[in-house]
Amino acid sequence: MSDDGLPLERLTRLEARLAALEQQIEALQTDLPTAARSGTARPNPSEDRAWALLTLQEQLPGGAVLFAGHAQLGAGGDWVWQETHPVSALLDRDWSAVSASLAALGHPLRLALLRAALEGPQAASVLGEQVGLSGGQLYHHLRELQAAGWLHAHARGPYRVPGERVIPLLTVLAACGLREAGPPPEPSPAL
Repeated sequence: MSDDGLPLERLTRLEARLAALEQQIEALQTDLPTAARSGTARPNPSEDRAWALLTLQEQLPGGAVLFAGHAQLGAGGDWVWQETHPVSALLDRDWSAVSASLAALGHPLRLALLRAALEGPQAASVLGEQVGLSGGQLYHHLRELQAAGWLHAHARGPYRVPGERVIPLLTVLAACGLREAGPPPEPSPAL
């Protein structure tokens, strides 16, 4: 008999079971993400459509804009991106500083060039064929997109949308209502 009045055999079995349970709990905790171990499990997007907003409000109660995304573009790459900007910082900036970048997106042929470049690095001639441009007009639009940072090309190499601009580009398009639009139109011939 033990001091507790339990038979020693039963006490030994209980201690062994308790030790095994403690090992199982420790193994489970090792496999859990830190947030789940601390009791602050991540929101589940399938259960709450506003999960990102709720998290943003909790972490930055003064107000912020968040955009994030994951895009699998085949030859264009697999991109993930997230940016958060306090609203006060956005309101305090000179908005005219981004006018050239927005203007570069304001032409249908430039948008068509960007769409084609998202499929993967492309030579200028291939991009031009896809949108119906050649020569001076093609290079004019490519230069505008490069100057605004929406396209990159190295030493006459293929043009590509820089990785850090993929999700922002798709975010701008979604914010402009593209998410509600139908299928893409056929490229119009150059004027």
